[in-house]
Amino acid sequence: MAKRVESPSSINTFKQCQRKYYYQYVKKLPTIPNIHQIRGNIAHSTLENLYDIDVSLFNEENYETKFKEAIQKLLFFYWKKYEPKLKTLNLNKDQERFYFEETMLMVMNWINHFIKEIDKLMKEKNISLQEAFQQLTPIREQKYVSDNYSVQGFIDAIHLIEEEVHIVDYKTNANFEFKDSIKLQLAIYSLLYFEKHGKLPSKVGVFFLRHKLKLMNVEEELLELAKREIGLIHSHTSITEKISDYPRCITPLCKWSTGKCDFYEVCKPHK
Repeated sequence: MAKRVESPSSINTFKQCQRKYYYQYVKKLPTIPNIHQIRGNIAHSTLENLYDIDVSLFNEENYETKFKEAIQKLLFFYWKKYEPKLKTLNLNKDQERFYFEETMLMVMNWINHFIKEIDKLMKEKNISLQEAFQQLTPIREQKYVSDNYSVQGFIDAIHLIEEEVHIVDYKTNANFEFKDSIKLQLAIYSLLYFEKHGKLPSKVGVFFLRHKLKLMNVEEELLELAKREIGLIHSHTSITEKISDYPRCITPLCKWSTGKCDFYEVCKPHK
């Protein structure tokens, strides 16, 4: 049986509940869209495309206002673009307004951080705003695929800072912490980058949009974590596709006060 090309999401799903992995990645049952996924996509698109705006007419007197106006316009644009998907959620007007305003606060938090970085770079290097903007523009939405490890991932932003490479993921999570699932995702990104470029990224991290950027140094043990977890999932999924070999893990993540697992009805964990 051929190895399935895994991803940080699929590996973390396997670790959370093997039966959920089975339904999603072996049986390929459809998942149910939710507001957190959709608004996450909207926020990602907003931040990714901020770097494509024309800053030729920005100057030191107006750039803060201009950047804030630009990111607000982008969020309005992508919220409208995702409207058909948002309608499938059957949110009432108050609920949609709440999530829109919450997302606006997130991207405004990010742009305030970005403006500080622009200001810092202009002062430290005595360069123009346009030059600082160009230097802060990362490589965006890069897909990395490893045939050797049968794993792939999409990296949100790769920042080239002088001699260092910083890999950054954007998250709308409420918690400002590196959970094991996030650490594994960053470990896999580090391994993918190292395999393709022959160079370890200096730092990897997450910009928690409700909070701030959080980075950690990339050490050899981080790559070993990625290799170990990739090997573990392949050793299981490449030899069996029997549902009985993918046991349920019954936890509060099966069903909670405001929702349930995408596969709750077919899995029936509480029956």
